[in-house]
Amino acid sequence: MEPPNVSSVTEFQLLGFQNLLEWQSLLFAIFLFIYFLTVTGNVVIIAVVSHDQRLHSPMYIFLKHLSFLEIWYTSTIVPLLLTNLLSWGQAISFPACMTQLYFFVFFGATECFLLAMMAYDRYLAICSPLHYSFLMSPEICNWLVAISWLTGVGTGFLPCMMISKLDFCGPNQINHFFCDLPPLIQLSCSSVYITEMVIFILSIAVLCICFFLTLVSYIFIVSSILRIPSASGRMKTFSTCGSHLAVVTIYYGTMISMYVRPSAHLSPEINKIISVFYTVVTPLLNPVIYSLRNKDFKEAVRKVMKRKCGIYGVKVKGSVFIR
Repeated sequence: MEPPNVSSVTEFQLLGFQNLLEWQSLLFAIFLFIYFLTVTGNVVIIAVVSHDQRLHSPMYIFLKHLSFLEIWYTSTIVPLLLTNLLSWGQAISFPACMTQLYFFVFFGATECFLLAMMAYDRYLAICSPLHYSFLMSPEICNWLVAISWLTGVGTGFLPCMMISKLDFCGPNQINHFFCDLPPLIQLSCSSVYITEMVIFILSIAVLCICFFLTLVSYIFIVSSILRIPSASGRMKTFSTCGSHLAVVTIYYGTMISMYVRPSAHLSPEINKIISVFYTVVTPLLNPVIYSLRNKDFKEAVRKVMKRKCGIYGVKVKGSVFIR
C-alpha cells in the first residue's frame, strides 16, 4: 500500500506576539530603541578599542570581538521581529528559516565561548597577576578568540542539519518571533526523539560547560578579592565582577532554561519572554557592563570626545561624566 501524498511545507508564518496585538506599536518602538542602542553602543566600543593603543590588551581584544559578535547576533533576530510587529504573521521561506536558525546557533555558541574566555582572562589577571603576561599573551588571546569563532561555526551546523532533515507537513505557523529550535521541533510531523536528544546533549556541552567554567573562574576571583586588605578595593572589585556575573547569569540562565530540557515544554508565551532576554536584552547589556565599569575605557572615551569636539571647534571644560 502506497503512503498518502503529504505536502511539504515551503514557508513558515511567524506569529510573533499575536496575543498582544494592541501593544504592537509600543513593542515596535521599544525593540527598535533597544536595537539602535545595541548597534550604536557596540560600534562605539569597537571604534574606541581600535583607536586607543592602550586598549590593545587581551581583555579589550575579547571585548572588541564580543561587541562585533553582539551586533550580528542581535541583527539576526531583531530586524525580522520589527518587521513582524509592523505586519503580523510575517512569512519566511524554509531556506531563510534554516539560515536564521544556523546563524542564531552559531553566534549564540560563539558568545558562550567568548564569555568563558573572558572569565578565564579575568581569573588570570586577578589570581595570577605575575604570570598573566605569559599565560595570556596577545598571541594566546588571538588563538582563544579564533577557537571561539571556529567552534561556534561548527556548533551551528549540527542542529540546523538535523532540523532541516525533519518532515514538516503542516501547519506552518511558528508560534514565536524567530525560527527557534523548540517551536520548529514541535511543528515536525516526523519522529523528533533523536533530534531532541542531540540538541539536548549539544546544549549541555556548550551552555552548561561554558557556564560552569565561567562560574568557577569567578569563584576563584571572589576568593582572591576577599584577601584584598583594603575595604574600598574589595568593594570596587566586587562591584565590577558582580556586574559581569549578573549579566552572564541572565544570559546563561535564560538559554539553559530554554534548551536544556528535552521533554518539558513551557508555554509559547513564556518561551517568547525568555527568548527576548538572550536575543534582545543581553546583546545590549554585555558590552556596556564590561566597558563602562572599566576606568581605562572611560578615559579613552573622554579623550575621543575631547578630540572630536576640538575638531569641530567646541571648547570642552572639565571632564565628561559617564555613569
